[in-house]
Amino acid sequence: MPRFAANLTMLFNEVPFLERFEAAAQAGFKGVEYLFPYAFDKEALAEQLQKHGLTQVLHNLPAGNWEGGERGIACHPDRVGEFQDGVGRAIEYATTLGCRQINCLAGITPAGADAGKVHETLVANLRFAAGKLGEAGIRLLVEPINTFDIPGFHVNGTAQAIALIDEVGSDNLFLQHDIYHMQRMEGELANTIAKHLPRIAHMQIADNPGRNEPGTGEINYAWLFRFIDGLGYGGWIGCEYKPAAGTREGLGWVQALAG
Repeated sequence: MPRFAANLTMLFNEVPFLERFEAAAQAGFKGVEYLFPYAFDKEALAEQLQKHGLTQVLHNLPAGNWEGGERGIACHPDRVGEFQDGVGRAIEYATTLGCRQINCLAGITPAGADAGKVHETLVANLRFAAGKLGEAGIRLLVEPINTFDIPGFHVNGTAQAIALIDEVGSDNLFLQHDIYHMQRMEGELANTIAKHLPRIAHMQIADNPGRNEPGTGEINYAWLFRFIDGLGYGGWIGCEYKPAAGTREGLGWVQALAG
């Protein structure tokens, strides 16, 4: 069975954030991830992880004004200093939390910006972050995201992300493959995962349409989980879905599809 991590941004919203660690552990999860830790004291987060025997699998770099609609700033030519400061802050949190990988959200392509400059900025920022995180023993990931949910998101396909990783040229930059996002953008999930498995450091799941639990939509997760196991994937799979009718009520998919 794959190793599933509870995404505490999406799951267990029935309780306050700091109580979701206990809820995840009680539901059988051994790992957790979430979008951002920065609104909380890092020591308080570390205490929850230790208390409930959980591994911090992943969090993102700071991504600008999330509440204001920003979805990352790595491709923004006028935000390089802010991006670099965010890398330092992320390393501080990840070090305290024992988190060995951090995801970079490229962001929405800035309106009116020169396309060449946008690309150069993203490459340079990823090169900077990969180097700094590597010095701290932390892997950097980059994630393609579908443009139906986030119109204008700059990195939105597997081939684009792989080409970007190759251009950055760091041995500390990997692909985060979100099955939901890539089903929406390109399909061909099994062959894509198999082709790029050595570059994939983390996966995430949700079904389509609706971004709800596996088993609620068109993706044949029972088959896909067996396929991923057969490939020998050893990383975590983050459960980044919206529970259709309560987190605990929807967790039957784990045994039904992956047991």
